[in-house]
Amino acid sequence: MDDDGTRGARGSSADRLPGPALPPPPTTPPRVPAPAAGPRPAATPVEQRPTRTGPASPAEQPLPGAPVDVWLRTPRPPQEPGVWRYGYTPPPPEEPEGVSNRSLLVGALISLLSALLLWSLWRNGYLPYRLVPLKLFTPGEWWNPGTSGGPRTIEGSDALTVYEAILFGLLAYGCGRIGNFSELFRRHVADRGQPFLALAAAAAAGLTQLLVWKEALPVVRPVLVLVASVAGGEIYQSQTVVNIIYAVIAAAVLYPFARLGRWRELIAARRGAAAPAPDGTVVPPVAATSADQWPELRTAGWTDAADTLTAEVRTGRMNDVDVARLRHAWALATRRPDRLAPLAEAVLRTGGAAVLHPSGHRDLPRRGARHDVLTGQVRIGRCADDPHNPYVRRGTGLALDPALLGTSLLAVGPPGAGKTARLIRPVVEALALRALAGQAAVLAVGGAGAPLGPDDAFDVVVRVGHPGSAHDIDLYGGTTDPDEAAAVLAEGLVGDVGSLDSRRAATVLAQLLGPYRAAHGHFPSVPELRELLDGTPAALAGLRTSLEAAGHHTMLRELDARSRQAGGPGDPAPALADRVALLDRTAFTGFFATGPDARPFSLRALGQHPLRVRVDLPERGHAEASRLLTRLLLAQFTAITAARTDTTLFACLVLDDATHAVTAETVRGIRRLRSVNAGAVLALRTVDDVPETLHTPLLGAVGCTAAFSGITTWDGKRFAEAWGKEWVETREVAQHTVFADQPFTRALHALRKLVTGKAVTTDAVTVRQVERERWSASELAYAVPAGHAVIRLATVDGEHAPPLLVHLDG
Repeated sequence: MDDDGTRGARGSSADRLPGPALPPPPTTPPRVPAPAAGPRPAATPVEQRPTRTGPASPAEQPLPGAPVDVWLRTPRPPQEPGVWRYGYTPPPPEEPEGVSNRSLLVGALISLLSALLLWSLWRNGYLPYRLVPLKLFTPGEWWNPGTSGGPRTIEGSDALTVYEAILFGLLAYGCGRIGNFSELFRRHVADRGQPFLALAAAAAAGLTQLLVWKEALPVVRPVLVLVASVAGGEIYQSQTVVNIIYAVIAAAVLYPFARLGRWRELIAARRGAAAPAPDGTVVPPVAATSADQWPELRTAGWTDAADTLTAEVRTGRMNDVDVARLRHAWALATRRPDRLAPLAEAVLRTGGAAVLHPSGHRDLPRRGARHDVLTGQVRIGRCADDPHNPYVRRGTGLALDPALLGTSLLAVGPPGAGKTARLIRPVVEALALRALAGQAAVLAVGGAGAPLGPDDAFDVVVRVGHPGSAHDIDLYGGTTDPDEAAAVLAEGLVGDVGSLDSRRAATVLAQLLGPYRAAHGHFPSVPELRELLDGTPAALAGLRTSLEAAGHHTMLRELDARSRQAGGPGDPAPALADRVALLDRTAFTGFFATGPDARPFSLRALGQHPLRVRVDLPERGHAEASRLLTRLLLAQFTAITAARTDTTLFACLVLDDATHAVTAETVRGIRRLRSVNAGAVLALRTVDDVPETLHTPLLGAVGCTAAFSGITTWDGKRFAEAWGKEWVETREVAQHTVFADQPFTRALHALRKLVTGKAVTTDAVTVRQVERERWSASELAYAVPAGHAVIRLATVDGEHAPPLLVHLDG
């Protein structure tokens, strides 16, 4: 990275970047929106710009036009693996399974009719002993004799009025409880939101007021009686007092409906909407140490640098990649205090353009997925509302980040399932953005024409077999050790041949590579290596002569050993020569060179520099050669990343097609990647593209797996076994015929059977806990809709999420 002197070299032995790989720094800074007097300019791409600061709905993406400071202040609460954290808000608590709407409506109607019938019987005097409780607590001279005797005095009439009002209130409360009117109101009124809720409450309030003043509901007269009994009847001689009492009654009737309709909240929301922010966005209250004010710099005492970056953010001269890059640079500088001052000086001098990526780029040419560069997440889809998914994950966004990719990911699906467009490309794009922030290195390998991103989104583009390619592949991985080069090359050449021992093949190659390098100072090219493996006398004699002239007696013994073993039973040299012959074709002339004029790209640079590399393989005309190179790149990547000592950068290899690329040694290498801050993403059409003996080891080596729609039941069985089982509650219902003993009951059952055509039965429900597969093979093969995938995630820290059905929209 162009760190303006803020970072030293990684070491004197660090590999230098290839000359033509990285474009020279631009003469002018990247184009960013200039500040304007109107609304704040957009500083992030369309897919990345936030629009509000309050908790966003799950997986919501910011809209265009919002500034970077709003994006910075948007909450990103820690969540379970794979949850899209940007603006995440947890879903409401899961509601228990309730009665159906039909049962609810019928129950409420029956309860209402029963209450009306009971009140009518009460008012008309058809209920016996209805006045007995009242007479027990009032003087006897107020009432006529007998249990049904009515009031004799005015006091008795007033007591009866209050008594009836109390009974009416109890009857209304009981009717509401039995009829479950609260649940009916919540489902059909409250859940519809505003303004329907307020309008429905207002209509109910108007109807209730009408019934109250028409004295259909016992409210006004009981209140007047109670006031007269407490304050005396003379109080009603004042019309003002009467009006106040009537106003209090009207307000008391309206108050419950105002609470139910949330009129105060609606009015406050209307007033708030009438006065929006000047730029049309909802700006949250800014705390003294909000994220857009760079509190980490202020805490360390670099106030001037923090003020500079704050101004850059608020005026739109920085984007999300700049923020992530500078934060990462500051985190690295804090480990070396001598780098803090140069970093602060670079920030004061160049602002958001400090510590640029070596390419000089501050963003990708275009983005096709939704990214949160601050957390390194890329959103690939939304969890479906499916019973297989836990309730808290339904509807939430699903995202990938380095903590997940560090456990490696295996994606299996038939052609056309969307592996490349909806998973591979978003992952490559996210890693490229992270590389621009100085936090990752990515190697994307696919066929020529694969949609892995445009050329200008990468620092190095290797087109194998294309005359215009600026680089080719280093078959030996950039090493100078013949044994190391032989081991990796043998794995790439014959690692998929089960009948050959890759260790014997590595020994054969080492017996040739060591002497050749000692004689010529570099490893042999493809044609020369093929001649040596074929045992061509002229090639071996020329090599021997060079070794004798240079006095390399140790290497002569190696060459003699190879000559003695050549042609013996089980000699892997012929198989190695046949595989090398796949690369010795006219289309590859000039590639894989090793001399002083060679231009290979070594994968060792990935472990030391935040590079974005893409390799295009000629899959159409040279399918076997492409598979060999893919296998070789995977072997080199696992070997190089496992041996590096500086694991600051996250290194990731993305194989768009890993068919016949996985071997026993690479599976062991994939297991070691998570401990060295690296990962691999492998895409397969079917698990059968991997040797059968490696099915279980491969699924056990990767932490993240994705089964796309359209896989076979055989593949589904392997995923179902790898994902394990869970305890579920099952309900079994058995119907038993009811046999009546009484003649009348038998007659009723016979009549019912005659009408319905079915015998009278009773249900016997058995509830038990059983252990079942999370996803069965048949469900994976036939129940996953098109455009969906079942994804299981795990982090390098050991956290994991259950397999989730995801609608992929990445």
